[in-house]
Amino acid sequence: MEPIIQGMTGAAVEDIQERLRSIEYAIDEQERANQEFGPSTATAVAHFRLDHGLPLGAEVDTRTWATLVDETYKMGDRTLYLRLPNFHGADVRQLQSCLNILGFSAGEVDGFFGPHTEAAVKQFQESIGVLQDGMMFPDTFDAIERLHHVWAGRSASGPHPLGAMGFARAANVLEHVSISITAEDPISRNVAGRIWNLASATNEKSGLDIVESPDRKRPGDAALLVLGITPPPENSSMPNVVADNTATLARRIRTAVMGSKEDVPVIHVELSLGGPDYDGSFTVSDAQTYAVMLLDAICAAFNG
Repeated sequence: MEPIIQGMTGAAVEDIQERLRSIEYAIDEQERANQEFGPSTATAVAHFRLDHGLPLGAEVDTRTWATLVDETYKMGDRTLYLRLPNFHGADVRQLQSCLNILGFSAGEVDGFFGPHTEAAVKQFQESIGVLQDGMMFPDTFDAIERLHHVWAGRSASGPHPLGAMGFARAANVLEHVSISITAEDPISRNVAGRIWNLASATNEKSGLDIVESPDRKRPGDAALLVLGITPPPENSSMPNVVADNTATLARRIRTAVMGSKEDVPVIHVELSLGGPDYDGSFTVSDAQTYAVMLLDAICAAFNG
């Protein structure tokens, strides 16, 4: 393409201005109204090029245009799937970030829809019960959007990993507190593994780890949490916290830890599987929901 430079006017200039504004580069209102590549547009282009590692300059050449298009895609704007060359752009970065926060590891958030991202999409699709084809069509985008309150770190009703804490605070807790988790049965081990995945995706320096049994607690741990689907035996010295009321779960975990006289408190966390009407089923989605709820409660309990 021929470079678009200062002094030009028209629809192409308007498109550039709107794309730059959509990613928060300032454009003079009069220049926008006149579709004019004026001084403020040139400044915005120059800053964009600098911010994205492009050669210094204020013109929109082929490389700058391609980068600008990539950076203005929003998640859901286009169908994403594994191909060569890989899809690349801001929408892919947002997808990777969402998947990582939700506990489906897409690897490094690099903006390239590669094999790791495809594998994470398939795992997410499995968890919501749709065809596991690794392709981001509207139905899968819609499913991720329904979890916006989770990956955006906003408050919402029901269990979510970052609602009570907020992403930054949860990440800080995980980096500065050492916590071990173990489990007594296959269901609880599934949940424990997902908690570890979520914690690792939230902060790569997470101090939360899985151990083989309650007697394998690590020196320096703030606590060792033992997950199970039944209460501990009557003669057990472990305090039991039932994971039912999400609003008070963090406080109850914290109270149990503070009430312990052990150097490393060992707390039993009983997964509540639905009461008298429980039919014995436990899906991937159930496991992920418990993992999300428990990680949020753990972070809130050990904050400060």
